[in-house]
Amino acid sequence: LYFLTMLVGAGGNAGNQASVRVIRGLALGSLNRDTRGAFLRREFKMAAALAVILSAAGFARAVAFGTSLPESAAVTAALAAIVFLSVCLGSVLPLGLRALRVDPAHASTTIQVVMDILGVLITVVVSVAMLDSPWGSWFIEAVGKMFGKAL
Repeated sequence: LYFLTMLVGAGGNAGNQASVRVIRGLALGSLNRDTRGAFLRREFKMAAALAVILSAAGFARAVAFGTSLPESAAVTAALAAIVFLSVCLGSVLPLGLRALRVDPAHASTTIQVVMDILGVLITVVVSVAMLDSPWGSWFIEAVGKMFGKAL
């Protein structure tokens, strides 16, 4: 709960930046049928890089706030999934809107709302999977054994 604002905020911001890059490319003509594949591959790589970097920062923040290791891992996994999905969706949403003959500029605000909703959903699903499931119980035990204590 303490990290929900960080999680959904990171998703909205990352997705918004991705959509702005696409909208700018469309407006300047540098993003067209010939360059779309390379552009989207670059955005996919950007999504992975941002997910790793922001997840590391999110993990450091969770640990610094005294959050238990399993909960810190859940926050980190949720942040990685949210940021990765957000950048990917932010990259394709303007293209989808353009294909529907809707102004691609609407993607910037749309991705914010979409990622707020998906961010909460992803956080809940990841947290339940990692902290309140048979796999989660195994995970918590394994992490505890690695650090020589029960978590």
